[in-house]
Amino acid sequence: MKISMQLRYDRDIVGAAAQVAEFESAGLDLIWVPEAYGYDAPSFMGFLAARTERIGIGSGILSVFSRTPALLAMTAAGVDALSGGRCHLGLGSSGPQVVEGLHGVPFSSPVARTRETIEIMRAFWARDKPVSYHGSSVQLPLPEGRGSGLGIPMKLLTPPLRSSVPVWVAALGPKNVRMVAETADGWLPMFFVPEWCDRVWGSALRAGAAARDPRLGPLQISAGALLAIGPDATRARELARGQLALFIGAMGAPGHNYYYDLVSRYGFSEEAEVVQRLFLAGDKAGAAAAVPDALLEATTLCGTESYVKDRLDAYREAGVTHLQIVPVPRDGESEASVLARLKDLIG
Repeated sequence: MKISMQLRYDRDIVGAAAQVAEFESAGLDLIWVPEAYGYDAPSFMGFLAARTERIGIGSGILSVFSRTPALLAMTAAGVDALSGGRCHLGLGSSGPQVVEGLHGVPFSSPVARTRETIEIMRAFWARDKPVSYHGSSVQLPLPEGRGSGLGIPMKLLTPPLRSSVPVWVAALGPKNVRMVAETADGWLPMFFVPEWCDRVWGSALRAGAAARDPRLGPLQISAGALLAIGPDATRARELARGQLALFIGAMGAPGHNYYYDLVSRYGFSEEAEVVQRLFLAGDKAGAAAAVPDALLEATTLCGTESYVKDRLDAYREAGVTHLQIVPVPRDGESEASVLARLKDLIG
């Protein structure tokens, strides 16, 4: 099992990017660069390509509604060339609040849009012929009646370094997870609980795997949690309480919140309703306090060495290939030293 992390964007992201070389030396295998509605991810991916030597560099995530499939393919090919073949392209649909509010495009058919984007990108990377595509969400060239009628099938001007870049997709809903298991190289689930994975996603994962092209190889999974190791490390779980409240309460409009829906499928539907109601009423502290302790423990990785080892086994059994962590240093530790200690535990 490899180790991945997300570049922190809740503080000095430039300084955090400069710190990645230290994490690389400590054993980090893959860094995910976020793009919510702040800085763009590809700029920092290029910066990291110049500052590192071995580590994989992924977008975590780019919305399929924020760029055309062709531009996504070009961006990934460019970072891949700069990094010597270390690019991982993380995609997702985002949600209607961001897609329509920030980008000004309709949030429609997100699962189809993601599938078609993957298929088109792979056709551009293969570069064996000009790309024509006629999907429900994307048409190339643009058909007559929707433009000038002068568009022609095209292929990338510059040959990509690799004929395909690994494509990861952030997905939580059953239809989306099934599509990911069928078409993507990897899956990026948030608030992943390995012990509950089969109950919540098992049927979708198996259905997608049954239709998967064997040439893709097994589905990779990058999932994990806030990590603290030590006799009093359970106290570090409290650091995740506010984030859970934020995502359950406000990361998506009521009725369109993937995280609220996930927590409900985990068995906390009544608690999720309370958290969301309090958060939207402006009582953020109350919402955080209403996050169930059982959910807080399940979605974090905080405890003694033996506890963490047992949870690592659960992540392995659930198929996680990249343990995605937020290291929490304890007395005398640094984030890099926590990472190195985890590397030793994984073996």
